[in-house]
Amino acid sequence: MKGVMRFGVRGKLSPRFVGPFEVLDRIGEVAYRLALPPSLVGVHNVFHVSMLRKYIPDPSHVIDHAPLQFKEDLTYEEHPIRIADRKEQVLRRRVIHYVKVQWSNHSEREATWELEDEMRQKYPQLFETPGL
Repeated sequence: MKGVMRFGVRGKLSPRFVGPFEVLDRIGEVAYRLALPPSLVGVHNVFHVSMLRKYIPDPSHVIDHAPLQFKEDLTYEEHPIRIADRKEQVLRRRVIHYVKVQWSNHSEREATWELEDEMRQKYPQLFETPGL
């Protein structure tokens, strides 16, 4: 279950915002109805203003949007792209090896430190390049 993340649940690999989406109409003082794509059919289309972020249009801004492939239960698969860094944690009687992993759909700034042994077992293709 570690590689599967849920949309909307806070976690270190969850996307903070998904979109942009068109605002269809205003409902009450603090709620808006959005035009969501068919892939988000399970998500209610009315959102509180605190969950939205203002989009400032810029003619030179081209959005390179690769839509996430959501499953029916609104989960999606994360997979590692590359190893960005390594470090060793020295304890009294042993040394723990860590690797900094960049995940799909995330920038290098959002890379996470994972145990090297676990990553070698789950994703051996990451370690096939020479020098790793």
